[in-house]
Amino acid sequence: MSSQKWNVALLQMDIAIGEPERNFAKLESLLEEAVNHTVKPDVIVIPEMWNTGYALDQIHELADRNGERTQALLSAFSVKHGVNIIGGSIAEKKSEDILNTIYAFDREGKVVADYSKIHLFRLMDEEKYLKEGSRVGQFELDGVSAGMMICYDIRFPELARKLALGGAQLLFVPAEWPNPRLHHWRTLLMARAIENQMFVISCNRVGISGTTEFFGHSMVIDPWGEVLAEGDGTEQIIRAEIDLGLVAEVRSRIPIFEDRRPTLY
Repeated sequence: MSSQKWNVALLQMDIAIGEPERNFAKLESLLEEAVNHTVKPDVIVIPEMWNTGYALDQIHELADRNGERTQALLSAFSVKHGVNIIGGSIAEKKSEDILNTIYAFDREGKVVADYSKIHLFRLMDEEKYLKEGSRVGQFELDGVSAGMMICYDIRFPELARKLALGGAQLLFVPAEWPNPRLHHWRTLLMARAIENQMFVISCNRVGISGTTEFFGHSMVIDPWGEVLAEGDGTEQIIRAEIDLGLVAEVRSRIPIFEDRRPTLY
């Protein structure tokens, strides 16, 4: 098995609903904590909608126009510390539309990809306030093919499979996944890893927003479906080492992509 080891850090943070200033300050603190560690991360992952939370009734006033503030912060941090960042997702204002968007930054601070959530979650009224994205989030990071999905997206196995068929070896999933559906969260993430034989790296938030409680349990899952690291319900940084060489090994041992019969389905 060839080796390409990465250290990942998941910023499992509480999010103050409707308070971008507090959230930006919190994030800056956690970013510094993430890199000031005995093992420096190769990639940092942030939760969904970390800049505003689900303050949808105020989202037109609070959203980051064209993601400019987010990009300025995370790009500068990437450059300073030579770290890749999957910038969670933010409420982003484009023209008069609001999107739920991830930016991915390489070690030089360049935005190498962005992805706007394509499946909007009706239970949190996303479809009433947000515009859905229109393309998948596939990109390269340190020469490795990766994909991005956001929260509710993981209920759609077709999207994860499309990314895997496109060559993705790992999948990043920022989320605000609430109680009481912890069993769904863990099961779906492990299923996406097993069926696509890739790493799944998910970062969920914690805390209470209105009447909704978020349970954390951010996870790093390998291509066999084994959980390498998992958070609890508190604000914390979850760390893990992954060996990307495992993807090719698993795919060669159980060649599901060669055995597919797409003409039948």
